Amino acid sequence: MAIFKDIVFFLSFASSIAAVLSNSEGDALSAWKAQLVDPNNVLQSWDTTLVNPCTWFHITCDADSSVVRVDLGNANLSGRLVPQLANLPNLQYLMVYDNNLSGSIPREIGMLTNLKSLFLYNNNFSGPLPPSLGNLSSLLFFEAQGNSFSGMIPASFGALTSLKTLRLDNNKLSGIIPFTLLQLVELSNLRLLNVSLNSFTGTVRPTNSSELAVTTIIQDPKAQI
Repeated sequence: MAIFKDIVFFLSFASSIAAVLSNSEGDALSAWKAQLVDPNNVLQSWDTTLVNPCTWFHITCDADSSVVRVDLGNANLSGRLVPQLANLPNLQYLMVYDNNLSGSIPREIGMLTNLKSLFLYNNNFSGPLPPSLGNLSSLLFFEAQGNSFSGMIPASFGALTSLKTLRLDNNKLSGIIPFTLLQLVELSNLRLLNVSLNSFTGTVRPTNSSELAVTTIIQDPKAQI
């Protein structure tokens, strides 16, 4: 009987934790929705009266009812990313490509350490790339081409050793490409680095360029590889 009570208590406790997590994630997504303009009512199912966002369209959850995927590509959305997205601790895929989103990337996005894919391409994002993105140790694909990001590529990007694809082409980035980033070119995981159509200066060259397996594209008038 005691063992049965312990099991019941454990299941009840686990259920309570899941409910609290789902509620905080729902609050985070609701805060984001409040900042978005949605002319096509893509977010109509995001009902703020529901505790669990796992029933919402464009949201995928895991077995513990925690959000792991947000799919809002090509949804004609305007607005910004919000710091509250950091309250999706198990998020693995944030897909918001081909929209009209603007503003900067909140530094809090760097808290999403389970993130594997961050697709921001073909929007109107601007401002610097936050160094906190270097904390995304699980990140495999970062595609942010076709925006108006400016400033230098943070040296912290050199810590993204799991990356397979990094695309920052067609932005307004400037400065010298960090050597730490070029070191990633020589790591086995990276297969595509494209930072063309920016305003980089100087000459950059990986130390082992003759043996690279990666497709590296740096096509700026004053920056050569």
